[in-house]
Amino acid sequence: MENIKVLILMGSASDMPVMKKTEAVLDAFGVPYKTMVRSAHRTPEATVQAIKDAEAAGCKVFVCAAGMAAHLAGVVCSKTVKPVIGVPIASGPLNGEDALLSTVMMPPGMPVATVGINASKNAGLLAVQMLAQTDEDLSDKLKADRAAQAEAILAAD
Repeated sequence: MENIKVLILMGSASDMPVMKKTEAVLDAFGVPYKTMVRSAHRTPEATVQAIKDAEAAGCKVFVCAAGMAAHLAGVVCSKTVKPVIGVPIASGPLNGEDALLSTVMMPPGMPVATVGINASKNAGLLAVQMLAQTDEDLSDKLKADRAAQAEAILAAD
């Protein structure tokens, strides 16, 4: 694994269309990342190895997407002290509400920052904000992005 700042893990390849928005945000801000499919239930050993490899490559933030039981973010959180962002994926009969509750309801001591169902763009922005705490260039880019958002709203008048 090359030098990365963010590892995006998805419980299934079917989560990729949603997670493309996280990748787009990281690309726009010039943040190096890697995207992988790993399952908390079906590939637990490979998931733990991905975490170890990512940390060795300089990873500072993990973004985990999963549907239904959505244990991936919690498993990752239990194996690292780096920030973990959970993205509940809309799937199954509850259309992501089960994934949202599974992701947000971590036990004490296992915090997972959770965005809304399929809100992978916000997950990317949150990862950038976390990294910007020690990276002035990213901080400046975030300020410019916020200013551009405000301009777009005001231009609608």
